[in-house]
Amino acid sequence: IFFFQAEDGIRDPLWSRGLGDVYKRQTQSTWDIMNDFKVEGKIVDIDNEIIYKGQVHVVDGKIAEIIRMEQALASEEGPFIMPGFIDGHFHVEDTSIAPYEFSRLVVGHGTVAAICDPHEIANVMGIEGVEYIIETSKASPMKFFYGASPCVPATHFETSGAILGLKEIQTLLKSPDIYFVGEFMDFPSVVNGDPIALAKIQAAKDCNKPVDGHCPGLTGSDLDKYIAAGVSSDHECSTLAEAEEKIKKGMGVLVREGSAALNLAALYPIIDKYPQEAMLCTDDTHPDDLNNRGHIDYMVKLAIGYGCNIFNVLRAASINIVKHYKFPIGCMRVGDPADFILMNSLKELKVVQTYINGKLVFDNGKPTFPFMQPKIVNNFGIGPIKIEDIEVPAKSETVKVIGAIDKQLLTDKFLEKLKPNARNLLESDPQKDVLKLVVVNRYFKADPSVSFIRGFGLKSGAMAMSIAHDAHNIISVGVSDEDILKAINMVINAKGGIVAVGNGKDLILPLPIAGLMSDLPAEIVGKKYGDLESFAKDLGCKMNTPFPTLSFMALTCIPSLKISDKGLFDVDKFKGVSTVSYTHLTLPTILLVQISVVAVSLKKK
Repeated sequence: IFFFQAEDGIRDPLWSRGLGDVYKRQTQSTWDIMNDFKVEGKIVDIDNEIIYKGQVHVVDGKIAEIIRMEQALASEEGPFIMPGFIDGHFHVEDTSIAPYEFSRLVVGHGTVAAICDPHEIANVMGIEGVEYIIETSKASPMKFFYGASPCVPATHFETSGAILGLKEIQTLLKSPDIYFVGEFMDFPSVVNGDPIALAKIQAAKDCNKPVDGHCPGLTGSDLDKYIAAGVSSDHECSTLAEAEEKIKKGMGVLVREGSAALNLAALYPIIDKYPQEAMLCTDDTHPDDLNNRGHIDYMVKLAIGYGCNIFNVLRAASINIVKHYKFPIGCMRVGDPADFILMNSLKELKVVQTYINGKLVFDNGKPTFPFMQPKIVNNFGIGPIKIEDIEVPAKSETVKVIGAIDKQLLTDKFLEKLKPNARNLLESDPQKDVLKLVVVNRYFKADPSVSFIRGFGLKSGAMAMSIAHDAHNIISVGVSDEDILKAINMVINAKGGIVAVGNGKDLILPLPIAGLMSDLPAEIVGKKYGDLESFAKDLGCKMNTPFPTLSFMALTCIPSLKISDKGLFDVDKFKGVSTVSYTHLTLPTILLVQISVVAVSLKKK
């Protein structure tokens, strides 16, 4: 039991007044929220790696004093008081939950702050979208630190709803609400010395604000150039060797465990090997995972389960992130903002209370601030498409195929032969697990991009969504053209959403906020999202995370083969390629195909 001590000297067990109801006595015999109070428990001192019984004295939202009483054992019962958790790299839009509502969910998992790159809504709505998400986040007691997204769009090979050029980045960086430059995904431009890319980094330097990185697989001299330009972190490591090279060269490395990219199992050794450098992040976490497994607290439990030292894990989830970014988040030190959490035990790690700036924001299993209906903003400019729009003429039986990898953002690439149907069209072949993949520009009418993908395993039906990193056009995968068409048009008619159709059934989670987020409470969003994933698996999908994986098939800055609204993109070669492969055709056939293409082109003119 820990105790409340009021200014009048009364010292009651806090449980007797309702857990977390911290009050002070008034002359009118009423109780008000205290701005001067003490919380007693087992202090988890991460800096000195000890645990002791003590009190945290909070005055006006800051820690005025930490009073040590006697040493305690980790095996004892709680509550254990420790710094609140921080998501070191995060896109709140990818939760499909509005920021304020997201905070109501995760304060119950001990999250007090998140370092957020708003490039999802920036791709859809530009500066207007960034301003929207900042303002809606201010209503929450949770700390959101937003950056200026430098790669909107991520590459030239996709159509976004807006472009953030050098002028826009410079404008955003002048705002006190912008704390850093977001992940620089176009790392080839930085490595090759592109003047606009370097000018965006210089703009951050001029404002004394850090620059986040994004450089999967980048090593050697190219990595040296990337770091020398001024990029300070990376969250895309997938191997120990990659993570260690980046740490040794001075980068902050964030170990990621999201919904689509699960890297903790491969990278957890760096938490103990580099305890002062390792940081934790989720990057992209979807609503059912937040509801069912948790947030950063889930990563903490996993890392401890892998055998990592608990102090090092807690350091990676809090102090190291503050040290790297130097943002105003408390680390349980005197003078810090009073951002801390109470856990029931160090074994179960269940959050009992969460304090942010000395305010109790989670108590007795519930957030202390109510649901608020978010404002709707959007950018959707097209009507329904026709089945002819997604047909693929059999100019060759050999096609390039994206190889989706479960729990990874990286893809393989294959060549596969497909047998044309009676109308000389190429269709999905579920027996080979080669399915049609379609991307539709949602901002203005244009021909859809159509290709093929392996790895989803659907036996019937289709999936579609308006979350397609990073431009967020509509992406769909399916077995029959009819189901693909239906799924895409359901997304279009809702002006954003996540859809699964098949076997006479269809489900949708509408996403009216920028086609990315729901306006519903988190528990409802999580339930609908979970139902969609279960339905996709009923249709035969063998992915553990069907929709997160699908959404990243359009991210043209992560190897190897991806698709955008402009077609297939070979990230290794950093150029667009044709879906149809002429590799196995004879010379006469190639000439015939070329003549046919020219004839069609002349006819259109």
